[in-house]
Amino acid sequence: MSVWLPSAPCTPRACIESKGSVTAVPRAVLRFVTVLVVVAAGAALTPIGGRIPARAVRWWCRTIVRAAGIRLRITGTTTPTGGLLLVANHISWLDIPLLAAVRPARMLAKAEIRHWPVAGTLTAGSGALFIDRDRLRALPETVASIAGALRAGGAVAVFPEGSTWCGRAQGHFRRAVFQAALDAGVSVQPVGLHYLTDGTASTVPAFVGSDSLLTSVWRVVSTRGLVAEVEVGETIAPGSHPDRRSLACAAQAGVTAQHQHQDHCTSVAQAPVKIRRTARRSPVSVASMRIIRHTGTTATARATSSPAADA
Repeated sequence: MSVWLPSAPCTPRACIESKGSVTAVPRAVLRFVTVLVVVAAGAALTPIGGRIPARAVRWWCRTIVRAAGIRLRITGTTTPTGGLLLVANHISWLDIPLLAAVRPARMLAKAEIRHWPVAGTLTAGSGALFIDRDRLRALPETVASIAGALRAGGAVAVFPEGSTWCGRAQGHFRRAVFQAALDAGVSVQPVGLHYLTDGTASTVPAFVGSDSLLTSVWRVVSTRGLVAEVEVGETIAPGSHPDRRSLACAAQAGVTAQHQHQDHCTSVAQAPVKIRRTARRSPVSVASMRIIRHTGTTATARATSSPAADA
């Protein structure tokens, strides 16, 4: 793995809580099958995806979430028409239909998703923009592609953290993708995604580390009382921020200000790192420690979209 790739300290063992109220197995199986059928139906329609009305796409995405047994709450402002960069925190595979339930958009997805069964076909057929996270030199080309889609009046959805987090902690927004919004002169729409059980933050839907997709889906459908909250923040108008750094900070503030979570992953992120001793000792910088930690972990980052480094 390249050292510049974004990653999160979240892992299934450290972060995902034990399920509280568990749904009976027959009901969980029914939910699981229903989710697969709804997703497969959408995949079958991908050849005509561009001609499907936005209202129908939103209905389909909400159906996926509800089929999994999750109650959906969408609050906040209305998204504008025309070119728009949708940015959100990233927790779960459910984040994608939740964002599309707000406004259908082209996703920025990692190139590996092309080879996933069903999901790869569905993502490619939806008109997603792909980023090769192993090629830092390709980042400017990706930013230019996003800007082109925005200038054409489309919406592009991005998870600027570049990796999934458990929901009780959050990563920093990478700045590169915000250059596309500046270049295209379009608005940025912050969206906060949160999952709750009994009114408190839940990590059950999190899709992190070495977790498999099927394991994550089963954990969701077999848990009772999950609620997905989608909070649409105030739109950030074009020209209101001079550079991508300030624009990224404003977007992240728009996501986190609405819903504060305790950063219980701090202890995981700051866990001691064992360094092999050598005959000659030299100072180790904080940056070096982070690189050692990221490259040494066996967990795979679950970045659905990753304009990873801010070149």
